[in-house]
Amino acid sequence: MAEIGKGVTAGKLAINVQKRLNRAQEKVLQKLGKADETRDAAFEEMVANFNKQMAEGTKLHKDLKAYQAAVKTMHDASRRLQDCLADMYEPDWFGKEEMNALVEEMIEKELDCNLEDTDTLWLDYHVNITDKSLHGMDSYLTQFPEIKARIAKRERKMVDFDSARHHFGSLQKGKKKDEAKIAKPAALLEMAAPSWAQGLISAHQVAQTNLSYNQAEEELGRAQKIFEELNVGLQDELPALWDRRVGIYVNTFQSLAGHQEKFHREMSKLSLNLNDIMTKLEEQRQLGEETNHSEPTTSAPKSSVTNGSGGELPPGFLYKVKAVHEYTATDGDELELQVGDVVLVLAFDNPDEQDDGWLLGLKESKWLQKKDISTKGVFPENFTQKV
Repeated sequence: MAEIGKGVTAGKLAINVQKRLNRAQEKVLQKLGKADETRDAAFEEMVANFNKQMAEGTKLHKDLKAYQAAVKTMHDASRRLQDCLADMYEPDWFGKEEMNALVEEMIEKELDCNLEDTDTLWLDYHVNITDKSLHGMDSYLTQFPEIKARIAKRERKMVDFDSARHHFGSLQKGKKKDEAKIAKPAALLEMAAPSWAQGLISAHQVAQTNLSYNQAEEELGRAQKIFEELNVGLQDELPALWDRRVGIYVNTFQSLAGHQEKFHREMSKLSLNLNDIMTKLEEQRQLGEETNHSEPTTSAPKSSVTNGSGGELPPGFLYKVKAVHEYTATDGDELELQVGDVVLVLAFDNPDEQDDGWLLGLKESKWLQKKDISTKGVFPENFTQKV
């Protein structure tokens, strides 16, 4: 309760206390069935919808914040995992002397870029959820407390209106009885008073009755006006708010779904890149092992390597693949394939020229016939199978 001296006078305090007492008394009478209560079934349904809408919006906002926190947790976990991978990757693991230093440097560069892009993608995803989805729900929920306060105020003013209405009704009944008594004086004071004073007494009683009646009528008018203003405003606003919920939910989940689709699409690309990097590292490790096991006692020519069976292989040979689909060359630097062709895969002179999903090589039959690498060309990797 407000304290006197802080903007609240004793008179206002007394009025507020009296209003609370009147409301409490009116509610008791209504519950006991001794006073009728203003009811509006349509408005009560609006309030039920409002409470449902507010509860659903609050729950959605809470779950969005939990989802946002989970994304941040996943971002931190992904960053730690990627940092761990970057720290563990050391060129010495795979034999730096036997490896092509240029290829190794390219792999490390690709790995660093992949880790950086992954961290950026997580950060953008988290920011988009916050800015586009969560902030929209924040703005949506800010209107509910003010409307809830107005609904509660309407309930109080409705009780005040009922109380004023019942008070005015009781005065109307009392006025009729008083008029009957005044018309037929029966009070001892009137009977004892001189005849000249009886008219004055009757006039005074009529004036007192009319004063109370007029005050009650004015109070009823004020209470009715305040209640109807609140009631009309809420009856216009609550249905509109109820209808807007669908648009809010659509925008929130469409935005969230769009960010999820973009994030997972880009993350899938980065995951494929990381898998390709790991595949290259494994191929380099296997090549190092094969070179160590197949190295002859006499030094081999610098321009070629051997396959362990006495046959020379072209410079830059990596491994063999077999064509499982036909491929028709569409450019002069491409290699045409027939099903069953064995292709010797070669390393690119400049790794930056290699496109994703494409390999460089020449057919084994051509090499065995002419020992000439001028027939080499690029071909799609997914048209072949590693031998």
